[in-house]
Amino acid sequence: MRRSLLIAVPAVCLFGLLAFVIFAWRPSMAPVASPDVAIDASRVEKGRIVVALGDCAVCHTRPGGKDFAGGLPLKTPFGTIFTTNITPDRETGIGGWSLAAFRRAMREGVSRDGHLLYPAFPYIHYTQVTDADIEAAYAFLMTRTPVHERAPENELPLPLRFRPSLAFWNLLYLRSGARPPKDDSEVERGRYLVDSLGHCSSCHTPLGIIGGEKSGHYFGGGRIDGWDAPALTELGNASIPWTHDQIVAYLGNGVAIEHGAAGGPMRPVVENLGTVPPSDVRAIATYVMSLPQSKATERVTTATIDPARIRHGQAIFQASCETCHGASASMTTALHRPSLALSSAFHGDTPRNAIATVIEGLSWPEKPGVTTYMPPFGEVLTDKDMADVVDYVRSTTGRPAWADTPATVTSLRKELKP
Repeated sequence: MRRSLLIAVPAVCLFGLLAFVIFAWRPSMAPVASPDVAIDASRVEKGRIVVALGDCAVCHTRPGGKDFAGGLPLKTPFGTIFTTNITPDRETGIGGWSLAAFRRAMREGVSRDGHLLYPAFPYIHYTQVTDADIEAAYAFLMTRTPVHERAPENELPLPLRFRPSLAFWNLLYLRSGARPPKDDSEVERGRYLVDSLGHCSSCHTPLGIIGGEKSGHYFGGGRIDGWDAPALTELGNASIPWTHDQIVAYLGNGVAIEHGAAGGPMRPVVENLGTVPPSDVRAIATYVMSLPQSKATERVTTATIDPARIRHGQAIFQASCETCHGASASMTTALHRPSLALSSAFHGDTPRNAIATVIEGLSWPEKPGVTTYMPPFGEVLTDKDMADVVDYVRSTTGRPAWADTPATVTSLRKELKP
């Protein structure tokens, strides 16, 4: 028996090591002198749309940096990952990548030189993109202006710097292969865009302890960069239910009159969607509306807010907010901006999105179509001012009071620091 164990244990270890090598090792792919796909105007234009639908510029452009040159810090629970340069620079970008290398990165999360990519790059969704769309995206990116800029080193603890360990994560979450629309229907086009290029569930599905999307919680809501991403399975049963036309308006120009304006991580998404064919925006809305709807969950509280805080919040609102958000303000009457009492941020289960909007504001639009703007008040209002004004606006919605607004203001100021 003992002798059998002495033989079996090394054999199991050897088998485990062999399996690990098989799953973790990927060969390097030879560089190419020039793009190995036909480059023509129609394919490049199609690629522009594919890249916009995939939000590639959002992650691969740092503030103040060149488009697609990378360097954006992505803060994760495990450390900071800096996005890579995807311009056609041969030394620091993807200029030497073949189409096959690009396709492998999209489908399997593997770089040209064979190292595994961190799943901050949503290859578990991009793997579903069709060959034609991958080829178009490759053609578009290879016609961008090369930028010689190397991404900073990732700031991760030592175990996570060992990239081969990502093979185990891939075994759990990666299901490689294209998943094109099953037919020509609008809902199938929307499903394809939402699940593949849009990678919407990356934000709108809760994540598990190792950063993978929780099974059985598809579109059940998540949290990204300090903001709450709402459950898409509850939009139709929200306190103010969403309609198809409202989702189209929100995605296409960043504002729905009955719900408010896009902010935080959703802001650049809608700016990109404003540059794609309206038919694609409608298809996305159609698919989202087709999702099985569950009853909106609400954290029931018995919180009571000191009336003195509400009065103070109202005074802050009158001094800082009423010029734009008052019932008779020109922005409300002439530009048809929604009342804050209708805003989804103030109807949420937590005050996070309302507070984050006050702290960060809504950035000046960078692309045509999006017309909303709000200056940040993070450096203007004290924690007490902010908590009181947010709770005052919440009190005008008819929803139950939030129990933890002051504490959330304090924690969010730290989370949202650059």
